[in-house]
Amino acid sequence: MAHTQRNKATMGHLGILKAKLAKYRRELLTPAGGKGGATGEGFDVTKSGDARVGLIGFPSVGKSTLLNRLTSTVSEVAAYEFTTLTCIPGVIQFKGARIQLLDLPGIIEGAKDGKGRGRQVIAVARTCNLLLIVIDAMKPVTDKRKIERELEGFGIRLNKEPPNISFRKKEKGGINFTHTVALSKIDEDTVKSICNEYKIINADICIKCNATADDLIDVIEGNRVYIPTLYVLNKIDQISMPELEVLDRMPHMVPISAHLMWNVDELLLKMWDYLRLVRIYTKPHGQIPDYDAPVVMCGERASVENFCNRIHRRIMDQFKYAVVWGSSVKHQPQRVGKDHVLNDEDIVQIIKKV
Repeated sequence: MAHTQRNKATMGHLGILKAKLAKYRRELLTPAGGKGGATGEGFDVTKSGDARVGLIGFPSVGKSTLLNRLTSTVSEVAAYEFTTLTCIPGVIQFKGARIQLLDLPGIIEGAKDGKGRGRQVIAVARTCNLLLIVIDAMKPVTDKRKIERELEGFGIRLNKEPPNISFRKKEKGGINFTHTVALSKIDEDTVKSICNEYKIINADICIKCNATADDLIDVIEGNRVYIPTLYVLNKIDQISMPELEVLDRMPHMVPISAHLMWNVDELLLKMWDYLRLVRIYTKPHGQIPDYDAPVVMCGERASVENFCNRIHRRIMDQFKYAVVWGSSVKHQPQRVGKDHVLNDEDIVQIIKKV
């Protein structure tokens, strides 16, 4: 496919090839029942805290050192490769939030195909809210591309939003294809060819973005995860300043030295921004707000209803309205309903039904 010229005449053919590759890759990554390997020790880590962050990268790039610096956990560090053989969890206390940090074993090329316990490592990475891809500053570009290829092959999409594509199967009526924007990377024939490859003959498909054939395949497969990612350029003390200035221009890149604790504070701030966490303070009636124990939530799901459910699942049964102070409201205070979306450091008082 890399040598095929891309134009309208070859668009459908390339779409069919990509759909076939996606199907074969799914079959390869989903072994038949009873034939899958046993899960390794340390890989079944209970999710805890307000968010989960995974450290992923090749062996001996400084993942364990970074875990030791950021948390109170001690992960074995040595000068040889594959020091870490299991998933080691730790907890970062930052801005009132508890962030679980996972030190995953180093992966190798072919990890998506099961080499070096790669499936277990990447399967844990799929459950994370943020990935920190740790890269050696001496070979940043090659390592970055290799790791991206491994994660993409396992259905992880890095720093991407889910494509705005509506896909619904139906019992009859054929393929009903519509789009609300001009499409330059896919056409109706390509869409129908991809559906035919998946043996889909009746479906409603509406594309609301300038999507590609890969985007449509991801939607049909339905098992893709979209995870924000930071590239942690470690061991910057071993490169020159001009080299560092060039590498620092790369998007989503944070240069650090875990051993010398250089720029670790900037990494924590970037992690907070990429996780999109918000802190909500509770205010009991007639008392001052509780600033010591905020309720930490994901910014995309920080509605008043979800806030109540985080405190106790039965609060919504007696919920009448909420009083909010902060940047999410125009007036201070302001009465809001359960669908109101809260901002970072808002103060909320819940009023119950009498």
